[in-house]
Amino acid sequence: MKLKRANIVVNGIVQGVGFRPFIHKLISEYELKGWVKNTSSGVVIEVEGELDKIHCFVEDIKIKKPKLSVIESINLTVYDELLGYNEFRIIESTNDTTKFTLISPDVAICDDCLRELNDKNDKRYKFPFINCTNCGPRFTIIKDVPYDREKTTMNKFKMCDSCLSEYKDIEDRRYHAQPNCCFDCGPNIYYLNSDNIIIKENVIESVKNDLKEGKIIAIKGIGGFHLACNAKNKIAVEKLRQRKNREEKPFALMCRDIETVRQFCIVSKEEEEHLTSFRRPIVLLRKKSEIFDYISIDNNYLGIMLPYAPLHFLLFDDELDVLVMTSANMKDKPIIKDNDEATIELKEVADGFLLHNRDIYVRCDDSLIYVYKGNEYFIRRSRGYTPFPIKVEFEAEDILACGAEQKASFCLLKKNYAFLSQHIGDLKNIETYNNYISQIEHFKKLFDINPKKIVCDYHPDYMSTEYAIDIGEKHNKEVYMVQHHHAHMASCMADNNLNGNVIAVTWDGTGLGLDNTLWGGEILYGNYREFERRATIRKIRLAGGDLAIKEIDRIAYDLLYQTFGNVDKNILDMKNSQIINKMIENNVNTYLTSSIGRLFDGVSSLLGLRHYASYEGQGAILLEKTAELNENGVYTYNLEQSDLLVFDWRPMIREIVLDIGRGVSINIIAAKFMNTLVDFAVKSVKQIESETNCRDIVISGGVFQNMYLLDRIYTRLQSDGFNVYIHKRVSTNDEGISLGQLAVVANGGGMRCV
Repeated sequence: MKLKRANIVVNGIVQGVGFRPFIHKLISEYELKGWVKNTSSGVVIEVEGELDKIHCFVEDIKIKKPKLSVIESINLTVYDELLGYNEFRIIESTNDTTKFTLISPDVAICDDCLRELNDKNDKRYKFPFINCTNCGPRFTIIKDVPYDREKTTMNKFKMCDSCLSEYKDIEDRRYHAQPNCCFDCGPNIYYLNSDNIIIKENVIESVKNDLKEGKIIAIKGIGGFHLACNAKNKIAVEKLRQRKNREEKPFALMCRDIETVRQFCIVSKEEEEHLTSFRRPIVLLRKKSEIFDYISIDNNYLGIMLPYAPLHFLLFDDELDVLVMTSANMKDKPIIKDNDEATIELKEVADGFLLHNRDIYVRCDDSLIYVYKGNEYFIRRSRGYTPFPIKVEFEAEDILACGAEQKASFCLLKKNYAFLSQHIGDLKNIETYNNYISQIEHFKKLFDINPKKIVCDYHPDYMSTEYAIDIGEKHNKEVYMVQHHHAHMASCMADNNLNGNVIAVTWDGTGLGLDNTLWGGEILYGNYREFERRATIRKIRLAGGDLAIKEIDRIAYDLLYQTFGNVDKNILDMKNSQIINKMIENNVNTYLTSSIGRLFDGVSSLLGLRHYASYEGQGAILLEKTAELNENGVYTYNLEQSDLLVFDWRPMIREIVLDIGRGVSINIIAAKFMNTLVDFAVKSVKQIESETNCRDIVISGGVFQNMYLLDRIYTRLQSDGFNVYIHKRVSTNDEGISLGQLAVVANGGGMRCV
């Protein structure tokens, strides 16, 4: 058979996952000669041989690819001209004029490395940085592509002869593993204890002893520092709360193994699969008992993860099987990643510091999910997932979407790949804002994206909006605004690759509406380009503006005022009630909102669950925890029809007050309140469907982190024959907003502002 030469370009996650070694091994089965190399656009293979063998080789690449690789495309070009290759080899990486390759997220230690970590006869026994081509850090150590050691933070560690031999051995699991290292040539750990003494010998034992004694330790991990303490030591946990100024917000836990998790959580088969996957997210699991109520005070779930870095596995033993493992940052600031920053910023929080000398280039928090209908349902999409893109079914010129203010993220479009950032945080301070800007620049560099259009939220005072307008003016870029809830709708559409019109239930805290009031309880009808607001809720007055989001009894006051015309002190006794009353009556420093999130806050206060929220959404979380799962009752409400449907909550509030007076259990009241919201959503959707013939429903917004509400709306709409879509690749909260903004503008929507 006549010989041919073929050029094969493979795109996807094909760097840092053992792809070239895999190709080198696979090629021997087909007697092909040539080379393989990394480029800044992917992996390129050139071979000579029989054409049918070349085609079989290409098909085998798709079938037998490395576990961590993701192949997006394989382009094959065949030539008649031969260059006379006489062997197959891996050649030096090259930079193309344009670069575009996907980068693997950081992944958990593989079974082979874990086995070596625990093998007393292995040279890497208890080595905290053990890795191979199938596991270890990727995204957080990469400075640029192509993915080679000199372009990572491992560059300063020169491989010893033994590691270099593994690196060059085609039969070795560490063949071309860029972070390969051992005790002789790799990073090392050391411990700065509470006496300010640096310990370099028996480091892990010293740390474990301090954890067992109730001390708080700052631990440098893969994408930043954690603050850790023994979760079974209530005094240590309370001390951590006090020092971190985190009075009641839940802490994440890291458990030694899945058997430990089962001691205090209900774990389904699907939840176990996600817990033990190479991504290792924090999974929100239902508590079995009240054993860790001081860890997760306000709800029925515990956020659990399993060890994912080799260092984590070394921290556990029979006496230490559950650790609090929370992001190390001061309030509203980004996670700390550098040693000096940690020892300065956390000196009043941590008793000791477990440090190492491998730099973290990119901050990356732990991901947080529920498992719903067997799928990931994101609350935070970060480590293990970022920077893998969301593949969408539209294509446009390069776009930067700047996201919202809270739970900030950004999203960059290149071709039909949407690169959503890791969790950034709330843009409330200069540190978070600077990290936000630096990550935008890093993503643009990694993926060679030069945005032609910028898109931001409709709210002019968001820092992300100000940033978008500023760079648009400086660099002569087109800037577009997208209304907040339209972006939520479009985000869920893009998440599910939907086109055409949908009905969207978009409920959240607040987002600026087109009428310049604060929306948050909206049901929309439309598509990427345009939308109509079809249903909402009666406006609630926020006396004091943002202060009412903290002092949520102010919202309860207005609910009662609007319902009864006055507020009975026997129902709600507030010290500053006269001031609140005057503010409402005279419309002074009072803002109108149609927010479901704020309605949750007000009802939570009415029930006496909480009058002051120490963190966003606390009132709603308490209502979900309190609700009786078997209660199906619904309160009375009016669904007023004018130019749009309006949920009048006043009859519901009246009946809630009556139930409180009759001594009805707050568990029943909480359930009936949420059931009423479900009923409002379903009836509104049905009416909109009767007018539009649209049966595709999307559900998005921070309120739908409430699984009681989500499940009941989803189930009822689906049982009524609707096609119901929820988030599965991006977060339902404001973190997913940037994808929606991008989708709107990519499809010709949005309001041009620069």
